[in-house]
Amino acid sequence: MIQDPVLDDFLRRVPKTDLHIHLLGAIRPATLMTLAQKHGLALPAGDAGQLYAYRDFSGFLNVLRLAARCLVDREDFARVAYELLEDAHRKGNCRHLELSFNPTVFLDNQVRYPTVVDGLIDGMRAARRDFAISSLLIPCIDRERPAQAAWAMVEQVVQYRRDEVAGIGMDFAEGKGPPQLFIEAYRLAARNGLRRTAHVCEDNQPLGLAPPGHLRICIEDLACDRVDHGYNLLADPKAVIVAREQGIAFDVTVCTAKKSNLDNRMDAIKLMHDAGLNLNIGTDDPYLHHTDLEHSWAKLFSHCGWGIHQARQLALAGVDASWLDDTDKRVLREEFSREIDRLIVQVWPRIKPSYIDERAA
Repeated sequence: MIQDPVLDDFLRRVPKTDLHIHLLGAIRPATLMTLAQKHGLALPAGDAGQLYAYRDFSGFLNVLRLAARCLVDREDFARVAYELLEDAHRKGNCRHLELSFNPTVFLDNQVRYPTVVDGLIDGMRAARRDFAISSLLIPCIDRERPAQAAWAMVEQVVQYRRDEVAGIGMDFAEGKGPPQLFIEAYRLAARNGLRRTAHVCEDNQPLGLAPPGHLRICIEDLACDRVDHGYNLLADPKAVIVAREQGIAFDVTVCTAKKSNLDNRMDAIKLMHDAGLNLNIGTDDPYLHHTDLEHSWAKLFSHCGWGIHQARQLALAGVDASWLDDTDKRVLREEFSREIDRLIVQVWPRIKPSYIDERAA
């Protein structure tokens, strides 16, 4: 982690966004155990500390599906939404968060979409009141299900349209559901004014299952304006150029379910940054990955040797990539700019020259 206390404090105080965070990976373990007891469900782990243990990527996905069984009523969803927003506020100075959730896994347990979305909105509104943190929702297609299930999910989102639902995404294992299978569902979302993102080119999957070509499908056929992850894109320099020219925003995350891949993941993020791609930092599944925004930023900056210029750049990129409306985005960007510039003035006389880039002056 960062050895310079001035930079460490600066990064902690920088206002941030989190555009890549999943509901089921952001539930406090103690809360999940309480909800399981509430609904008479037995969990395989006897204590909260072992609840989110897993051995590999498939085991990680199984933990997420298990967690979904514990959320049943509107109050459950309100509680976990409120708590994860509180965590983001307290453990990373997050000012805006866009929460991904998978409606299909809850429908498996006979929990209807309105129960899920309205409960989440209850928690979001309470968190905004208490912590001044804004938030939006991203219902995600379960790509391990048939294309018809994806279409049905988008139909539900359209039928029960809520202002807090900004767009759709797509998650779970990319190799089991390449993006071309879901073109019609994405076109339905586009016709109804929903924004679009997707997990793509994720390095937890072999290159053959998550190739750079998937990004082109996301851009051209799914009409995504941002994507989640994207690291395997680096295998194809032409795809990198296309992504840069299109201005695609990449919601990258530092920590990963494949723990042996951590340094490679951070190396990839640095290469993406150096290639001029538009990046912002999220937490993905903070409790499963044992991270938060503060930890993720510090770990990445230490690994890459970045300083205050990159911090300002990434913080503002998160605002620019968000799905806030134009007015709210402009207000938030001005707020971030003023606050970061004040922080830079405060640390400038004390920070090591190696953490200062001439472009930050």
